Amino acid sequence: MAGLTGRTALVTGASRGIGRAIARRLAADGALVAVHYGSDRDAALAVVAEIGQAGGRAFAVGADLGADDGVDTLFAALAVDLRERVGELRLDIVVNNAAIGGRAGAIDTATPAEFDRVFAVNVRAPFFIVQRALPLLPEGGRIVNISSADTRIAISSELAYTMTKGALNAMGRTLANAVGVRGITVNTVAPGVTDTGKLGWLQGGPELLAATNAATALDRVGRPEDIADVVAFLASDDARWVTGHLLDASGGMFLGPRMP
Repeated sequence: MAGLTGRTALVTGASRGIGRAIARRLAADGALVAVHYGSDRDAALAVVAEIGQAGGRAFAVGADLGADDGVDTLFAALAVDLRERVGELRLDIVVNNAAIGGRAGAIDTATPAEFDRVFAVNVRAPFFIVQRALPLLPEGGRIVNISSADTRIAISSELAYTMTKGALNAMGRTLANAVGVRGITVNTVAPGVTDTGKLGWLQGGPELLAATNAATALDRVGRPEDIADVVAFLASDDARWVTGHLLDASGGMFLGPRMP
């Protein structure tokens, strides 16, 4: 895989879980990574420290992406940090990973406030992050949006969340067609169940974990690094001819019964 040396990357929601793994992988491939966090500055700084200890380069940038001025706050901070580190405000890779509400949004319990908040973080913020990033992206720029296998598995307790991920899927395909003339690729990655440390129900007993594994073709729960490796490929020059694609990175969750 081609390296990312000399390139800059923004990874939203990078203080933990899948975002943390993506930030670490892109930095390992040579990119200078902006590690975005919503509220946990210490966790983001810990990711920056991990990257530095491994020989990479990164910095933390905070913004509440659910707030009306969240994207403005993010790009104001990016402007300062990138000019200081590379001499200009330039982004080569944008990874929209930040999201909330993975276990919320059933039709009979969701509130208007919850609905608005999950759409603000999961849909509005990625849209306007891309809008702000496009003037900064050169030919060969990369946009990767993190969706979810929920859009095909249909989990009723996560309806509002799933709707936001469906919006990302549609945005990726349409955006790819709009910006392809500039040599910018746009792709979407849809993880399945991934052990990020936040899924307490995975520790609900060996039977539950076994059932989850059995529902996956590769017979295990995903790891954050599984997703990070896919994103690293899409961010690389090796993926120059891949755009407008929705890549299922779920290990084959719920593909169907295993027939004898």
